[in-house]
Amino acid sequence: MNPTVKNVTQRIIERSKATRTAYLQKIEDATLNKVTRSKLPCSNLAHGFAACCIEDKNDLKNILKSNIGIISSYNDMLSAHKPYELYPEQIRKVLNEVGAVGQMAGGVPAMCDGVTQGEPGMELSLISRDIIAMSVAVGLSHNMFDGALYLGICDKIVPGLLVGALTYGHLPAIFVPAGPMPSGLSNKEKVRIRQLYSEGKASREDLLESEAASYHSSGTCTFYGTANSNQMVIELMGLHLPGSAFVNPETALRFELTNTAAKQITRLTKQSGNYMPIGKMVDERVIVNGLIALLATGGSTNLTMHIVAIAKAAGIIVNWDDISELSTVIPLLCRIYPNGPADINYFQAAGGTSLLVRELLEGGLLHEDVETVVGRGLSHYIKEPILENGKLIFREGPNQSLDENVITSIKKPFNSHGGLKVMSGNIGRAVMKTSAIAPEHQIIEAPAVVFNSQYDLDDDYKAGKLDKDCVVVVRYQGPKAIGMPELHKLITPLGVLQDRGYKVALLTDGRLSGASGKVPAAIHVTPEAYDGGLLSKIKNGDMIRVNGQTGEITLLVDETELAKRQPHRFDLSNSHIGYGRELFTIIRENLTSAEEGAVSF
Repeated sequence: MNPTVKNVTQRIIERSKATRTAYLQKIEDATLNKVTRSKLPCSNLAHGFAACCIEDKNDLKNILKSNIGIISSYNDMLSAHKPYELYPEQIRKVLNEVGAVGQMAGGVPAMCDGVTQGEPGMELSLISRDIIAMSVAVGLSHNMFDGALYLGICDKIVPGLLVGALTYGHLPAIFVPAGPMPSGLSNKEKVRIRQLYSEGKASREDLLESEAASYHSSGTCTFYGTANSNQMVIELMGLHLPGSAFVNPETALRFELTNTAAKQITRLTKQSGNYMPIGKMVDERVIVNGLIALLATGGSTNLTMHIVAIAKAAGIIVNWDDISELSTVIPLLCRIYPNGPADINYFQAAGGTSLLVRELLEGGLLHEDVETVVGRGLSHYIKEPILENGKLIFREGPNQSLDENVITSIKKPFNSHGGLKVMSGNIGRAVMKTSAIAPEHQIIEAPAVVFNSQYDLDDDYKAGKLDKDCVVVVRYQGPKAIGMPELHKLITPLGVLQDRGYKVALLTDGRLSGASGKVPAAIHVTPEAYDGGLLSKIKNGDMIRVNGQTGEITLLVDETELAKRQPHRFDLSNSHIGYGRELFTIIRENLTSAEEGAVSF
């Protein structure tokens, strides 16, 4: 085991002793109290199975048979969640075949940042993660279940589901992915059309045709954004079946993987004699494995908040210093768009997660001796699923990359350190995704151009006011201010400016999509401007240094001058009312900082 990985893990264990002990005691108390239908009064139990068929009613009266709760993020507007439409029926049938029962325990909201980017709805996005976790708790609150299957994919959905699952940590759990859509128009071509449109060189019809050819069927988007980063992290945490993250929807292999997940959850329940609740499965080592999966693949910056929140739900305290130290020894092994030309389907074909796990284990960079949904040992995950005569089997995965430009070996990494960098300086702390930024663009020292709203930048860009070297500061976008929306629409104009030869960077207390790419962006700045962070004192023309190689964000203004300045105050009322945002006021005002996971619990 790499000594740094070992030391960081031990530090997390020591830091979390009290909170982890209290969490495990909560699970033990729930287990001892048999918080399932066996303790329900007859009237309550009758309500719980009133709508079931006669066979299921009889099985639910028999406490020796498992009842599996299904929590789904299904809706038929969003491509990633459309495949889940028929999963409950399929899962119930399989469970019945193995002598168990399945009930649809509840649905959770699932919104798409791709649809809401640049719109008021985006200001609900991050908060929806905690709403999803609460929805899981509501779904499982009936105490009818012996285990749960979680159906979810995208940005806030999987982290919210996992936080919810961990609050019911006494129940076994398996996450059931649906997979990415088949490849469409290349991501590189899509970005080219976006940039042409932003320069007035392509029509709206051209842009829409390009977008429709990119996002063209059911399944997740094929770039390596937050959705696919979620799947990568969850798989290397051992919460999926091996190799199931990136199998396309509506294929025979995907169908059989779902069937097998339904069977496998019954092998983890109390009735099976092999009881393994998710709260015990997800320990400090599993959390570290998730962080390593993120770093080794140059995954979404959103996970720097989500993993902190997930860990907290399990009584584990993780901070950005842990991520920063791990990043110094975790090499970048993958090039998936926007970190390279390949999409997630090509990554899967080139070797996929089984090869990634093999390389990281060989390098001593993952904890192998952990519990997973298929048994003890992460070495289960160097196998990959295939159909042999129509039957699902797990065979040994590839031992070398089929394309070393996409997945490389531990001996020849694309970079010696991870694709994420924790930034710090007098401005505060932030995160930068460096894996897609060319070295010559990672260091910039330039005057600030300050915006208090993302919507104001476009006018200045079109007027040519940003045609210069500059650090674009977009503040009052943090968790407490307006819910920390993604600002991904800013990347296209800033990318155009970079292509014109200007040195540009973005500094913000907001978020960016996991697809953020070539422009250096120090995001998640904490303390946020709303809390009076130094971000609130920056003025137009102030010199700022952003160094993605050393991890520095510094406002180059004399401290005496800064002490005289009062924080700039900005009226945020337009972001607090309308489009349902007023319903989220209490949660928004109680969110922690980005480094603390931006959580309300």
